[in-house]
Amino acid sequence: MSDERVEEGAAIAAIGVHKTYVGGDGSLLEVLAGADLVVQPGETVAIIGESGSGKSTLLHLLGGLDRPTKGSVWIGGTRLANLDEDATSRIRNQSIGFVFQFHHLLREFTVLENVMIPTLITGRTAAQARDRARKLLCDVGLEGRLEHKPSQLSGGEQQRVAVARALVNEPLALLADEPSGNLDPGTSDRLHQLLFTVNESYGTAMVLVTHNMHLAERSGRVLEVRGGQLVPTTLEATEYPKRSVG
Repeated sequence: MSDERVEEGAAIAAIGVHKTYVGGDGSLLEVLAGADLVVQPGETVAIIGESGSGKSTLLHLLGGLDRPTKGSVWIGGTRLANLDEDATSRIRNQSIGFVFQFHHLLREFTVLENVMIPTLITGRTAAQARDRARKLLCDVGLEGRLEHKPSQLSGGEQQRVAVARALVNEPLALLADEPSGNLDPGTSDRLHQLLFTVNESYGTAMVLVTHNMHLAERSGRVLEVRGGQLVPTTLEATEYPKRSVG
């Protein structure tokens, strides 16, 4: 796939992406070797694969947290290679929402303040940021927790705050890396339902890196990282357990 074939209107895309790391002994380790992915608005894609296969590396490249050794990444029609670090940070904050296995909430701030912060960074007023954050927290069922600190919430509630924070700037794409990996099965199921409700309600593209087959099977597409590339697959074709937490 070439850059010219990036589909018009795609939320996010990786074209011929390679990523090579230099080991401690100076040897080269190629984690990704020509991976291609185009995700349209409203689409859900699950990325599965063995540990160390490059799933998280791919997600970091898609979100502009790292740069490919070769190939290109596009967010909403903008090629990240054409941007400097400041411009990359701006488009990442405005167009990409992240949900990680560990929520990374700022513990000294309230739930409401945690969700407001990405919007304040864009230059919106405190009132605008507060209104947007309050709406999203209500949408994820945390209207009674706005002034609580993260330490006062359960693990599942903290992940719901992370989802609200990821959506606060109305991103083109939500990137989730093992979002339920730190939760018990019941809480995981509720988080999964929330993610797909968000996808349906907001039309946000969603890329999920997961070992949880229950989460993967709900996605529109399932791709496996194999040999450094993304390969369409069915869950029945994998050797992973049909259901596993994380």
